[in-house]
Amino acid sequence: MKKNVTFTAVALAAAIGLAGCASGSDSNNEGAMSGMNHQGTSAAASPTASATASGPAASTDRNAADVAFAQMMIPHHTQAVHMSDVVLAKKDIPLQVSELANRIKAAQGPEIEKMQGWLKAWNQPAEMAGSHDMDGMMSDSDMKALDAAQGAAAAKLYLTQMIAHHEGAVAMAKAEIKGGTNADALALGKDIVSAQQAEIAEMQGLLKTL
Repeated sequence: MKKNVTFTAVALAAAIGLAGCASGSDSNNEGAMSGMNHQGTSAAASPTASATASGPAASTDRNAADVAFAQMMIPHHTQAVHMSDVVLAKKDIPLQVSELANRIKAAQGPEIEKMQGWLKAWNQPAEMAGSHDMDGMMSDSDMKALDAAQGAAAAKLYLTQMIAHHEGAVAMAKAEIKGGTNADALALGKDIVSAQQAEIAEMQGLLKTL
């Protein structure tokens, strides 16, 4: 059910590990994972990057890690919203699970729009190649199983799948916090880690009651 870390953890870690070789300006490599920089590199220390703390520069200054974070998190969030829609359309779903699904939709829908706005402002594609093979993404068979399940069984499957899904998102957000420079993207990464780790704990508790 849970995808391996082949794409996200390995690719992101490798890219961030190469950051020390990147120059202070990686504008020619912003769409490639290999151009990511640590916050401690010259790119993070440059006047434009330091200006991201306030003002309009916060929405435009970015590095390859910020771009990749948005490109990968959009389809990841989109699937979480779809999974929530699937379970909310079913009968006999426990109220606490339905409330959680609605909260996930309410949080992640606006975040998708926010990241789409960033990529448009950055003149970057909405997705990167391979972004549907990320850690935590459900396979077609996983989604078919969720579609077919009913009642308490569907609620349990949704929670189990969403825990794995959240764990993948947390891993990507932590990679952004480690390698990104854009103030808005870093803030979202921290929000995702905080909110989704809390939801993971909540879902683990709910599973014990079903």
